[in-house]
Amino acid sequence: MSLGKVVPIAGFPVHEATPQDLAIHLLSVLRQHEKISLLFANSNFVVKCKALLNRMYNDSVLIVNDGIGLDIVAKCLHGRAFKANLNGTDFTPYLFRESARPLRVFLLGGRPEIVEKAVKHVEEELHQVVVGYCDGYIGLRNSKEIIERINSSEAEVLLVALGNPLQEEWILNHRDALDVGVVTGVGALFDFWAGSKPRAPQFIQKMRMEWLYRLCHEPRRLMRRYTLDMLVFFAQCLKYRKGPNSDLISSDRPQADF
Repeated sequence: MSLGKVVPIAGFPVHEATPQDLAIHLLSVLRQHEKISLLFANSNFVVKCKALLNRMYNDSVLIVNDGIGLDIVAKCLHGRAFKANLNGTDFTPYLFRESARPLRVFLLGGRPEIVEKAVKHVEEELHQVVVGYCDGYIGLRNSKEIIERINSSEAEVLLVALGNPLQEEWILNHRDALDVGVVTGVGALFDFWAGSKPRAPQFIQKMRMEWLYRLCHEPRRLMRRYTLDMLVFFAQCLKYRKGPNSDLISSDRPQADF
């Protein structure tokens, strides 16, 4: 199943989709026992994952848009914004709700006390089956061992919360060895589930200003991301922009726009 057009953002092949389209696609992947890596591209992803770009031109890698930064670039360079905003924080619970049955989930990343609370949230609030979990510190020291744990758990969905670009690099490095249908990078999702970081109120989310809310709560950690790194992001997007008469790429496997 194709998700339709691919919008090139700073050279990254970003798929345009609605949450419903994406959920249908991923659940189909699981039914057919296929494998896919789902990556959510926001401005920080584009800046931090530049060195991984060539490795993302792969049939098993699916990149979708996350955040207002990509919408601004899509509208400026391609004439219109994305159909919907997709992010791991909102889409992951949506995927679980759309499944006709509980999915087998493995959680990887975060501090030990955070991932344990996240596991409880997935089981009690989202009603999924957690088949295993591992923190992002001591638990990741032996990659071979953790991959064996994940595979033996028969997980269908692996949530990797290591932050950009560590989670993307980890996924790309180990995807072939993982017997999991859907592997996805989810950033700070475990922190939200554990209650250690607050989400913005709904009205702020609807205004697409959640980034400002997070910046106000974590200024030291996020100031560079939303100032200097934003300038780098827009500069990279301009560098890889398409010609003025070019349309959006529509093939399932786009070529890099260098």
